[in-house]
Amino acid sequence: MDSHKPSGKGRLWPYHLCAAATVTAWGLSLVSTRVLLDHGLHPIEIYIYRFTLAYLALLCFCHKKILSNSFKDELLFLGCGLVAGSVYFISENVALEYTLVTNVSLITALPPLLTVLLVGLVYKTNRPGRGAYIGSVIAFLGVGLVIFNSSFNMELNPIGDLLSLLAAFCWAIYGLMLKPLNAHYTELFITRKVFFYGLLTGIPFLSIQPEIASPAILLEPVCMVNLLFLALVCSMGGYIMWAFAIVKIGPVTASNYLYFQPIITMIFAMIALGEKVTVVGYIGCALILFGVWLADYLQKRQLRKT
Repeated sequence: MDSHKPSGKGRLWPYHLCAAATVTAWGLSLVSTRVLLDHGLHPIEIYIYRFTLAYLALLCFCHKKILSNSFKDELLFLGCGLVAGSVYFISENVALEYTLVTNVSLITALPPLLTVLLVGLVYKTNRPGRGAYIGSVIAFLGVGLVIFNSSFNMELNPIGDLLSLLAAFCWAIYGLMLKPLNAHYTELFITRKVFFYGLLTGIPFLSIQPEIASPAILLEPVCMVNLLFLALVCSMGGYIMWAFAIVKIGPVTASNYLYFQPIITMIFAMIALGEKVTVVGYIGCALILFGVWLADYLQKRQLRKT
């Protein structure tokens, strides 16, 4: 039996759980990155430290096969490392310097909508049903309310918002780029290659960073714990679980879980960073949950009819 094909509806729940756990970690990662920024580390070096640790850790478990099966696939891995590694995370980290954590979380929750559109354009035989569009629109309305949860007193900086939007597009493209790779490579191999090329393409960005923080900062317990969390849980563990989810439940269904990220970020930003949650924020959370549920329900209903 092909290990990449679902073996029954009842057995898909572990992959839904993988997607949910990954998005939970990624929601926390924005708060964790903000803590590192507040302690003196810079956006690009946070990314370099994070992916270096993640790559070395993953290399311990996946090191027998080094190169991919073809030069074409190697270029595809390079593209994945660029869009889902260096460009995505550096854009996101720099955005956190210009706008609030909640703002970044909102905009980087856009990939579900972008994925729906891109899947319809690229794979014309695999177009999402109407339910996916309806649920995505409702959920995005909820995401829109989440950003205004602090009494509408947010200082929006166009630079931070545009960088977050760039990151969102990158992640949607990554979901589609994984599709041909998943048929020929294991999740561990894919993740290791993405980390390698993400790190390789991220190093040149250090040239535009005005300064490098003292390495002594890394020895501070708060910085050490947050870096390990970002590297081992959010990067290594998150990417592996996300790759499994994409294979089993598809890029559109998996990406819908990203709508939960603003909820997680909002809650922990309130606890750790003092960002307040208002009634508007709670209404937004409710719409997000309803939209994700409705998209899945309508999609299943449509499949039963066909």
